[in-house]
Amino acid sequence: MDRVSAFDEPLKKLLGGATAKVMAEHLDLHTVGDLLHHYPRRYEERGRLTTLTELPLDEHVTVVAQVADARVMMFNNGRGKRLEVTLTDGSGRLQLVFFGHGVHKPHKELLPGRRAMFAGKASLFNHKMQLAHPTYQLLDANDEDEATEAVDAFAGQLLPIYPACKQLDSWRIAKAVDTVLPSAQEAVDPLPPALRDGRGLVPLPEALLRIHRPHTKADIAAARDRLRWDEAFVLQVALARRRYADTQLPAVARRPVAGGLLDAFDATLPFTLTEGQQKVTGEIFDALATEHPMHRLLQGEVGSGKTLVALRAMLRTVDAGGQAAMLAPTEVLAQQHHRSITEMMGELAEGGLLGGSDLGTKVVLLTGSMGTAARRQALLDLVTGEAGIVIGTHALIEDKVRFHDLGLVVVDEQHRFGVEQRDALRSKGKQPPHLLVMTATPIPRTVAMTVFGDLETSVLDQLPAGRSPIASHVVPAKDKPHFLSRAWERVREEVENGHQAYVVCPRIGDDADEAAEKKGKAGKKKAAPEEDAEKRPPLAVLDIADQLAKGPLAGLRVEVLHGRMPPDDKDDVMRRFAAGRADVLVATTVIEVGVNVPNATAMVIMDADRFGVSQLHQLRGRVGRGSAPGLCLLVSEAHEASPARARLSAVAATLDGFELSRIDLEQRREGDVLGQAQSGVRSSLRVLSVIDDEEVIAAAREEAVRVVTDDPGLERLPELRTALDALLDKEREEYLDKG
Repeated sequence: MDRVSAFDEPLKKLLGGATAKVMAEHLDLHTVGDLLHHYPRRYEERGRLTTLTELPLDEHVTVVAQVADARVMMFNNGRGKRLEVTLTDGSGRLQLVFFGHGVHKPHKELLPGRRAMFAGKASLFNHKMQLAHPTYQLLDANDEDEATEAVDAFAGQLLPIYPACKQLDSWRIAKAVDTVLPSAQEAVDPLPPALRDGRGLVPLPEALLRIHRPHTKADIAAARDRLRWDEAFVLQVALARRRYADTQLPAVARRPVAGGLLDAFDATLPFTLTEGQQKVTGEIFDALATEHPMHRLLQGEVGSGKTLVALRAMLRTVDAGGQAAMLAPTEVLAQQHHRSITEMMGELAEGGLLGGSDLGTKVVLLTGSMGTAARRQALLDLVTGEAGIVIGTHALIEDKVRFHDLGLVVVDEQHRFGVEQRDALRSKGKQPPHLLVMTATPIPRTVAMTVFGDLETSVLDQLPAGRSPIASHVVPAKDKPHFLSRAWERVREEVENGHQAYVVCPRIGDDADEAAEKKGKAGKKKAAPEEDAEKRPPLAVLDIADQLAKGPLAGLRVEVLHGRMPPDDKDDVMRRFAAGRADVLVATTVIEVGVNVPNATAMVIMDADRFGVSQLHQLRGRVGRGSAPGLCLLVSEAHEASPARARLSAVAATLDGFELSRIDLEQRREGDVLGQAQSGVRSSLRVLSVIDDEEVIAAAREEAVRVVTDDPGLERLPELRTALDALLDKEREEYLDKG
């Protein structure tokens, strides 16, 4: 059997059809390699052999003793069953207890007089020492040597506990691993020998043996160190190869033009750029001036001025004879960007129009719901080059859209392209355009390196001067209803002082919402009344707006905004609010990013526990954008001791988006962050943690760059190529493209 085929062997050949079927359907394990990479979640320590008189409380212990007595007790009016077993070893006595379905087997086996080894955690119950549901192994009373050997092996062992499922428990997975473990010797080692030896890492076959069947905790640590490196390095090589491939593509260099549109724009700015904006702009401008496509991630704090940085990059591109396209995830955001960019540019956004500047260019909007005439004109402006800047939704990617010379694509809000979309946009340029991806959610460095590793990163970590602090507080609406009343009083006070407020709800509350709700409830088991209270539908925009207008905010101008409104209506509402013709905007998360109304100082987020940490930080960033201080009130009915309340307290305690994104990541773990939830692809990270393993990820990235620069095709590293092929199956290749 050659080295590759041992790992590719289907499990059903070795384990039998029924077990293999469960593994495939419930654990996504299909081959020997899959099972060998299904690592134990933790290890149960059986502890040293201990006499019954010396049992340490709350520690894992192993004892050898004889059954003195065993009896089944009934409780809960005969509905419950408990097996109590009394042990003796000559030095003392100990009670074992088994409940429910766990009673049957020990009741048959643990008969008075039987000798066995027992392992479990020693606890105190009714002032007596006991082991609840211990594991045990019966000993043959006739063979003393064999019994002694069994005791030594059993007591010292670290028992692997595997991620399991209802149909297949951990010990059966362990037995299956025993069957395939000899194949670990056939493992193809992806790490270059020099890297492995230089970092003192054990060979892969040894790491697999140690992770599954460790003799000591040091075995587990050595195995994890090695497997962590495999995951980090192979992923970073995949990303480094992608970056390298991008540097081999041709692009039009967009070099500075003195006295052009950018200089004219800068001359109109009423403020100076922050140091951070200047530094990041320098990085982007240097990349635009090269003859291969820029692929850069621009990330930063909420309100750090990313849009301004992106606009200046677009103006530089227009100066150099190209066009720039900004892709936004929603129509509301596209319209908002179009409005704020045309306002920032003033007459420079009216190129070719009466009264426009001679240096100016046209800035057009392109969305799916535009009228035919407006759409036709926008398409014409793009193909002739009349429009230097276009802002739009995914409508920009459609076949009908043609550019005169597309030089820069700016993608807002972490919506990275899939393979088809990236190719579709690339094909619209004479050569591949430069790419700038903006994200409004600050990302910890490790995640940026792992998820956006094929992009160079620029970070804006400084807020512009004049941004006001935002005070955040949790409002426990259930425990202290008067706090909620005070929240509405605070909104009134802000409005009376000439300011405006947002109220955010998780749901719209229209007919489409109701239908979805009914559909969700159909087929569900009837919940207990207390569960019903916990699972009430999230509060809705239309309901809350109505209640506020008739109740605590009566007399104020209350407007609503949500994603299912016709685009023109949404735009009208945002214009009225931005112009100060509405006092309170009750909205869904459509206002989460990009919305900029400096006069809005207060935000009340209803059912705040229904939102994620990053989303709350995003929403909060809509206030405090002017000179007056901001206020964000997080309303929740969650219990004080619940994880939901802990999350809200974390948001209230800090305005540092990078710190919050780390908290968010720790709570959600890597699966969601690595796109598994979106793409349906099982995360390839089994040992590596993007939270805890920053040093490994950074070092792996450096090593990967060195390897790929030296040998881009990995011709001298066939084992690494094999590992990459296994990681980058078609689905995961697309996932890396989409991010």
